[in-house]
Amino acid sequence: MQSILFQLQNAVADALVKAFGEGHQNTEAFVNQASNPKFGDYQSNVALSLTKILKKNPREIAQTIIDNLDLDEMCETPAIAGPGFINFTLKPSYLEALIKELQNDDRLGIEPVDAPQKVVVDFSSPNIAKEMHVGHLRSTIIGDSIARVLEFRGQNVLRLNHVGDWGTQFGMLITYLKEAYPEALTKADALDIGDLVAFYKKAKIRFDEDEEFKESSRNQVVALQSGDVESLQAWQLICDQSRREFQKIYDTLNIEITERGESFYNPYLADVINDLNETGLLEKDAGAQCVFLEGFKNKDGDRLPLIVQKTDGGFNYATTDLAAIRYRIKEDEAQRIIYITDSGQAGHFAQVFQVAERAGFIPETVEVVHVPFGLVQGEDGKKLKTRSGETIKLKSLLDEAMVRSKADLEARLTEGDRQESSEFINHAAQVVGIGAVKYADLSQNRTSNYIFSFDKMLALQGNTAPYMLYAYVRVQGISRQGEIDLATLPTDTPILLTEAAELTLAKHILQLSEVLVAVEKELMPNRLCEYLYDLSRKFNQFYEACPILKAEGDRRISRLILADTTARTLKLGLSLLGIETLDRM
Repeated sequence: MQSILFQLQNAVADALVKAFGEGHQNTEAFVNQASNPKFGDYQSNVALSLTKILKKNPREIAQTIIDNLDLDEMCETPAIAGPGFINFTLKPSYLEALIKELQNDDRLGIEPVDAPQKVVVDFSSPNIAKEMHVGHLRSTIIGDSIARVLEFRGQNVLRLNHVGDWGTQFGMLITYLKEAYPEALTKADALDIGDLVAFYKKAKIRFDEDEEFKESSRNQVVALQSGDVESLQAWQLICDQSRREFQKIYDTLNIEITERGESFYNPYLADVINDLNETGLLEKDAGAQCVFLEGFKNKDGDRLPLIVQKTDGGFNYATTDLAAIRYRIKEDEAQRIIYITDSGQAGHFAQVFQVAERAGFIPETVEVVHVPFGLVQGEDGKKLKTRSGETIKLKSLLDEAMVRSKADLEARLTEGDRQESSEFINHAAQVVGIGAVKYADLSQNRTSNYIFSFDKMLALQGNTAPYMLYAYVRVQGISRQGEIDLATLPTDTPILLTEAAELTLAKHILQLSEVLVAVEKELMPNRLCEYLYDLSRKFNQFYEACPILKAEGDRRISRLILADTTARTLKLGLSLLGIETLDRM
């Protein structure tokens, strides 16, 4: 089923051609949802944009467009407002027919794209030998949500985890462990992950202060890169242990992702240097191989170089990222590559993308985009940390969310004198707790910093996951109270939208496809959150204004179908955010 917006855009495009000839059918910005219900449901400013071209009064142009529109089944007669806006009001009969189409449609009328793209979504990207911390939260859940939306839209998505599993840090750690805990280099899980992290921190201090240790670490890196068997075995043990710890987090968050770390691209780094040299971009500066950037200057106003090979012959992050771009385009055949990292890396990616484009690594047919996000802050407005100043471990944060959710649920059960099994309580606590953390993040404009507050995100009122989940639960409660199987409601009963609250809810349900197209294009999951919050509010208003179980005959069935369609829309929308639903709370 084509979205309402798409149908209106096509109708306006056809009317433009009929009225003014070919060349006037570009409608992308001509029709939008009305900003105020008094202007109808949709509005077009196309007449105003044609005033100078046609040298006519915009209201006259608007009337000519209306005279050539073919929307009798869909809309009331369009009205002209102000200087020449065209207002469209959808007919109840048209809305009733569309809602009926959704009754047994798992995709809720949302068609997959006609020409699927191969899309790489690069997200999460923790570092080996370190625990995932709250800073990884945003990349992981924003990336997962974007991937889910793209997948639902029919795109062929490759989810990649570009973990930091190569480089100097391993030389430091292996060198230190040889002295402090050699068993960890030959035996799996000889150390707890927390102890491994502690050893890494001590190794970093030694590396910064001890020249002899630094030299030994660098030699260890060379041995690792050269394929030394003992070094590779130690590296693999460390990677495997970290990988298992990461997987526990991904399992809790219900994240699916394919690991392809920095080490994967190691065999391709020399080719990057050779190709940059062949294109004439490579220059030597202070012994390092560089590409001087266009539009980037240092504090002295000199050209800024992107170093791709250090003076000692080693490579760096930029080289790996260039190799990754080439591999993803050549081997993975990606047509769109999306990188999800904090906004602090925006400059790095702008430089890497520029070099890749100038080198011819990125064809015009491929879109490469950085999706930046802001910081997670504490309620004091500062970067979220523990009281001792340490970065909060992601596992600790998620555990606390579930503990708080469980305590809140148990308090409400006691207050309501409800008895539930421990299995129900634990499952509900996890769904609500993890959902609350995800939604609190995704509901923000990702480019902004946001304040992390358990109290706000677990609240049953406001723009929170529990509020959305409660709206879904409310529909399931109607089903239980009326002893009705919503999945087997009659399919031959007409939908009746006569009350204002019914019409408002139906219109909003039918806007989901428009929202998903916007998220796919803009990569802003908060657009979907806003839609779901408004859907929940409009359903609650409908629930209060239009009795469901007390209604009779076709009206009762119609309202049950509308309620069920709302619940299925909520469930689908929340699933695209990576959030589960509950039948009871």
